[in-house]
Amino acid sequence: MKERRVVITGIGVISSVGKGKDEFWKNLLDGKSGIGEITRFDTTDFPAKIAGEVKDFDPGLYMDKKEAKRMDRFSQYAVAATKLAFDDAGLDKETINPFRAGAVIGSGIGGIDTFEEQHKTLLEKGVKRVSPFMIPMMIVNMASAQVAINFNLKGPNFSTVTACAAGTNALGEAFRTIKAGAADIMVAGGTEASITPISVAGFCSMRALSTRNDDPEGASRPFSADRDGFVMAEGSGVLVLESLDHALERGANIYAEFVGYGATCDASHITAPAENGEGGARAMQAALDEAEIKPEDVDYINAHGTSTDLNDKFETMAIKTVFGDKPELVVSSTKSMTGHLLGAAGGVEAAVIALAIKNGSVPPTINLDEAAPECDLDYVPNVKRDMKVRVALSNSLGFGGHNATVAFKEYLG
Repeated sequence: MKERRVVITGIGVISSVGKGKDEFWKNLLDGKSGIGEITRFDTTDFPAKIAGEVKDFDPGLYMDKKEAKRMDRFSQYAVAATKLAFDDAGLDKETINPFRAGAVIGSGIGGIDTFEEQHKTLLEKGVKRVSPFMIPMMIVNMASAQVAINFNLKGPNFSTVTACAAGTNALGEAFRTIKAGAADIMVAGGTEASITPISVAGFCSMRALSTRNDDPEGASRPFSADRDGFVMAEGSGVLVLESLDHALERGANIYAEFVGYGATCDASHITAPAENGEGGARAMQAALDEAEIKPEDVDYINAHGTSTDLNDKFETMAIKTVFGDKPELVVSSTKSMTGHLLGAAGGVEAAVIALAIKNGSVPPTINLDEAAPECDLDYVPNVKRDMKVRVALSNSLGFGGHNATVAFKEYLG
């Protein structure tokens, strides 16, 4: 069977900088930060007191309120982002062929908020007070399951759990599913809701988080000489992928064509990237190889760009390994505004490259006044760049050495 072409026809985002692709995109181009003080719990004893929380989220706008109460926040975000993406794509769950439509939604940890709450209930009130919904609320696959239930998707359905690469791996696996002919429509991306006491405490103990608490909006500083760690965030990014023939038959709006996917492992360390970013370089090269695209044809890379010492250094080295000295290559990290959505990051950042291709603009890396000496690429400092984007990549690099890259290009027919 001939491999099928795959296109992006719908975008849904729930994030600290906006809900829905239009608000999200406008705020990114304006360089608006979504980072602020944590409001979910008392941070008095926490070294890091800031995060990218989703504000004013009403699940009842996107799903049945009764059913929402039986979902952890991470599943609510996934269902909400999927509704936004479905509506954007002009799809109707009543008219699609459900047996040819599926979902892959990645997450780093799943329903940890539910886990923490129910553990507290167990300790304080006893075993009989633990919710019967605890398990189906917290397990990681429940985001993709709830998406399928809410949107009548009876085709391939599973979750990817690869830390901060989960959303990108989800997109890549969905892309391959359509390409191989196993589905016509796939909903794919990532979701995360881990701004909880134990999650923040764990990252604080690792000294991974920024403690620039007096300047929340300036705390996420990818590639900057004075970066001091990443800023946790939450939300979901979901894309509707379709076979080109299916999209054309129904007259869908096409944002970009999905042309390549690379997935590798460092097999090196549980948290630190491989020396010189060699695993990330191999992921980018694999995506280019599948897409049959030369490095010189790539215009923009949305970097993993976490604002940590080793990631920013080694990702820069990985990019230079693949692209050499290409002064016109543009790189930016939207985590400077959104914060790090962990397993949801890849879904949100894939939305960024699709929108950059469609709209001819690249969001900036804010808070970049002086780049670190080892970070010497064009990171689009502080102000958006209006430019033609023909081909773009999105990188995601996760704990455990998981590396994933997706490649999109302008759809030209």
